[in-house]
Amino acid sequence: MTTPGDPSQSPYTYGRFHNPSWNQYEAALAELEGGSCLLFPSGMAATAAVLATMVPPGSTLIMPQECYYTTRVIASQSFDGAWFAAQNIKVVMAPTAGDGLLRALEAEAANGVAMLWLESPTNPGLDVCDIALLASKAHEIGALVAVDNTTATPLLQQPLALGADLCIVSDTKAMTGHADLVLGHVAARNPQHVESLRLWRTRMGVIPGPMEAWLAHRSLGTLHVRLMQQCRSAMAVAEFLSGCPQVRGVRYPGLPTDPSHSMAAKQMKAFGCVVSFELPSAEAATRFFAHSKLVYEATSFGGLHTSAERRARWGGDAVSEGFIRMSVGLEDVHDLIADLTAALAAV
Repeated sequence: MTTPGDPSQSPYTYGRFHNPSWNQYEAALAELEGGSCLLFPSGMAATAAVLATMVPPGSTLIMPQECYYTTRVIASQSFDGAWFAAQNIKVVMAPTAGDGLLRALEAEAANGVAMLWLESPTNPGLDVCDIALLASKAHEIGALVAVDNTTATPLLQQPLALGADLCIVSDTKAMTGHADLVLGHVAARNPQHVESLRLWRTRMGVIPGPMEAWLAHRSLGTLHVRLMQQCRSAMAVAEFLSGCPQVRGVRYPGLPTDPSHSMAAKQMKAFGCVVSFELPSAEAATRFFAHSKLVYEATSFGGLHTSAERRARWGGDAVSEGFIRMSVGLEDVHDLIADLTAALAAV
């Protein structure tokens, strides 16, 4: 719909330009993020908008080689193979663990790095990088830093405060927590970046639904109680899985023995709801799901109910056939561990 009369006299002129439901949720998100926020109809819409507007022709983009699969597809197949390649944009991928991203920054410093894209903890491997250090090094060579903060959410980690320029979150997941909508947002320290993204959103029509924005705003009121309880339960589940003979390769940044623990403890308030581990085979994973009564077999994460999936079924991630990514929900943790015990016995 369009407002009647002079558009300059109305705060809401056309449905593709602005909406009060968006504005209210964006204002609430800005308080959490510590920077201006803009809403998108999905996390990938937010990701695509940042990449398309913040990486100019003839520049270089550095990304983690194990960041979210569809983000890699956009960079390596869609953009690098078509739109990015036509603009002579170079895409460089490096590992999150260790100093791979730092070495990539140093190696490409003379090649016009426009953006360093980070994801911490990564999905699904749960590797963690030093956001503050990498942001500082990237800024020294004039690069922007964008962080996919979906796994942590701004409740547990604030990339803008750590030096990042942009923060991208899929609100589909733990931010809203009810598995009943698809949504995403971008937060930025520089208001000019938000205006560039707003112009992209308006012209491309990449707009969220008002009902989805309202549902997300509704869910924000329970984010703290939901996610902090999920973090406590995830820690208990990770400790339990670490002692199971059927399980290997347990990853959870909250475990003191996890390779990511020291860095995660430095920059996160808690460690999230996602735990990953490996079963011996795809067949073992199938038996695990068949014998669990509480674990939903589903691909998303961050919801009220515990869910998990055999990640290799999709392809694209460097994981074993028995690799499981589990999102710990709000069930009584003793009931959940009893259920996992029974399911693992079938493995």
